[in-house]
Amino acid sequence: FVPEKCVHTYSIDESFLDAGKEDPEEMAKAIQSSMWREFGLMCTVGIGDNMLLSKLALDLESKKTKSGIARWRYEDVPNKLWKVHPLSKMWGIGGRMERNLNRMGISTVGQLAKFPLELLEKKFGIMGNQLYYHAHGIDLSEIGAPLMQGQISFGKSQILLRDYTKREEIKAVLLEICEEVARRARTHNKVGRTISLGIGYSKDELGGGFHRSKTIDLPTNITMDIYRCCLMLFHTFYSGKTVRSISVTLSNIEDDVHQQLSLFEVDNEKRRKLGFVMDGIRSKYGSKAILRAVSYTPAGTALHRAGLTGGHKS
Repeated sequence: FVPEKCVHTYSIDESFLDAGKEDPEEMAKAIQSSMWREFGLMCTVGIGDNMLLSKLALDLESKKTKSGIARWRYEDVPNKLWKVHPLSKMWGIGGRMERNLNRMGISTVGQLAKFPLELLEKKFGIMGNQLYYHAHGIDLSEIGAPLMQGQISFGKSQILLRDYTKREEIKAVLLEICEEVARRARTHNKVGRTISLGIGYSKDELGGGFHRSKTIDLPTNITMDIYRCCLMLFHTFYSGKTVRSISVTLSNIEDDVHQQLSLFEVDNEKRRKLGFVMDGIRSKYGSKAILRAVSYTPAGTALHRAGLTGGHKS
């Protein structure tokens, strides 16, 4: 539908497209028809004057329309965006940030838009600046930047060597995958705020599974931050069936700049530095040079994968 440079993959099931001079609504209909014809799947589409508005149109309106298509323009912000509450419905605002804003007397996006910018920046730093402008529907992100400059997700998907039935075994592999996703983000000096977990069930369970995401308040590339979020999603949505595939994605990506730490997260910088030290050891001495304890259990897969080259035994 568009050149590759006009596509940004946001997550396993969402992408941003720059329609250029094409009619975006006609393109949306064509995409829906193609998805149904080729895969038998229905999809919803959000259209906006920028990436933020298209995402909000997708999340907040498209699923409620008969056509599955919604369009938000700048002029729609006061009537559509400012009415949104609770604040956690707004893309990029997690539960803890919502509570912080509520304590400041802010419970709707409209109230956030009218709150003094300097006070938001004083309280939340660069994130306060983003909150303010997003509340006005303003987003200067561009589609079409070179991949490594504009990449907006880091992920890893793994088909397991056997069916996993025990929760502790599944969690062991999940930790290994989170480690790899975090390493990839650190390698490119990026952090992310949206963490997605996908679980695929085995053929014996007639397939199926789930894919869920959560946006956290502070962007991260720390393994245990990503793992804890995935554990929360796992415990919430896992139905106890046999698992054969696991995927983890870190998106809503930002540059890895110094983050103002809360009093409850004073050890974040130490854990962040530890991650870089582990990355350095693996880069110099090989991926098997330092592994987590779970990788030496029967459930672990990292030790086995470290001995593979191009998918085969080295």
